[in-house]
Amino acid sequence: MDKFKRSTNTVKGYSTSQLAKSEKNDCFVRALAAATNVDYDLTHTYVKEVFDRKDGKGVVFNGDTLTKIQDNGIELGDDMFAFQVLNSNRITNEYKLHGELVSRMKTVKSFIKDNPTGTYVLGVSKHAFTVKDGVLIDNIDEEFRPTRKVTSAFKIDKMSQNAPVEQLKLF
Repeated sequence: MDKFKRSTNTVKGYSTSQLAKSEKNDCFVRALAAATNVDYDLTHTYVKEVFDRKDGKGVVFNGDTLTKIQDNGIELGDDMFAFQVLNSNRITNEYKLHGELVSRMKTVKSFIKDNPTGTYVLGVSKHAFTVKDGVLIDNIDEEFRPTRKVTSAFKIDKMSQNAPVEQLKLF
């Protein structure tokens, strides 16, 4: 894969965080920190509170929690982020096989190809990572696994603090 960055080098404050040094199974914390460009410790606290993450344990995506976050956004420090859960048609490919229409989960490679811009947190089997403007931000050696199946995807956008709400324009 051409475009890859190590999450440990990309996440703000990761290399100096005592908390990060004592953690494991913190891939969603690192993914969210990389996606939002917010400090690891602050993101860790947010994920612990909002997702009820236990130290050393991974995050389970709860439908109620995701709906609440999608409705209210993510507040990390002084920044607000829109959080959109992508529906299944954004993470599946459809094609014909022997005359039948078949749906299959997108691979990481096909997701990046279909979404070359924007910031996403992707879930694959028991793991999460960031894709930012076509660049995969993950653990070392994960760039060699582009055929992992995407099981969930969340689009993250920074919201402007003083931006007025855009009105619908008809003409």
